[in-house]
Amino acid sequence: MPMVLALTVCGIVIALVVVGLFLFGLRRRLIQRSGGTFDCSLRWDVAEKPDSGGKGWSYGVARYNGDRIEWYRVFSYALRPRRTLERAAIEVAGRRLPEGEEELALLSDAVVLACTHRGTRLELAMSEDALTGFLAWLEAAPPGQRVNVA
Repeated sequence: MPMVLALTVCGIVIALVVVGLFLFGLRRRLIQRSGGTFDCSLRWDVAEKPDSGGKGWSYGVARYNGDRIEWYRVFSYALRPRRTLERAAIEVAGRRLPEGEEELALLSDAVVLACTHRGTRLELAMSEDALTGFLAWLEAAPPGQRVNVA
């Protein structure tokens, strides 16, 4: 009897893990279905002089949606974006390569973009190709919008 119970519990745990992984994949597919997505790590509310300790980074997927960027955490089941950045409110302060432990926390080809959004300092880390697309999207703002791209 205890062996049957143990096998049943193991089977249920394995089934839950498989269902969880399936839901992660399905969520990512739903986010990417309309196109315009790219891998993008985010560090929100960064100090004036950020340390390069690699702390505070969250891995995610960003999606262009009109005049907004919607950012989703990868390790989440939420269907809504965790952050929404409006094009008119984003100011780019500079770019740099990952330093110190950040190299371990971010994807290998990442470039860090320092920005402000409505007075909040943030950093986005993305590939060079994604960065080119992001800066082009910022510069393509409708006439009359102020755009600050470093």
